Amino acid sequence: MEITTWYLQQTAADQLRSATPASVTCIRSELVSPEFNRFLYTAVGGEWHWTDRLGWSWRQWQKWLDRPGVETWVAYLRGTPVGYTELDGATGDGVEIAYFGLLPSYVGKGIGGHLLTVALRRAWELTSERVWVHTCSLDGPAALKNYQSRGMTLYRTETTDEEVAATSPGPWPGAR
Repeated sequence: MEITTWYLQQTAADQLRSATPASVTCIRSELVSPEFNRFLYTAVGGEWHWTDRLGWSWRQWQKWLDRPGVETWVAYLRGTPVGYTELDGATGDGVEIAYFGLLPSYVGKGIGGHLLTVALRRAWELTSERVWVHTCSLDGPAALKNYQSRGMTLYRTETTDEEVAATSPGPWPGAR
């Protein structure tokens, strides 16, 4: 399958275009929790073929999340997690929005723009260099537009041929 990957960035905090606030609360998950992050990763990414971390052990998750500069922010609606973002400021190249997305039931409800606004504001508190992200043609159909609507600009596009399963893995084995 041909996959297009878009790389976007902001190089100054004043490039952020805020979304209308949504009726969610965005809170940093301050305690490192491999179990919680794996839940978020599979719940959000299961529909979009996120598979790179599925084979990670608990220790791999712990090691990744325990690095200085890595933060997980979760959007909650009435006490329920509905989306998350993982910021990676440990790369030495500004802050990467390493993961970002919503649980499938909450896509299209105006939450993504608000969560991305929160993520970008926090990223700019962590860096003065740049904030960047990549998304691809396997991700949600509104992903690229959301990044661009928040003021992120395209700086690179790649097209590759990759083997992709006919169906996405879903949030857990047997969910389909």
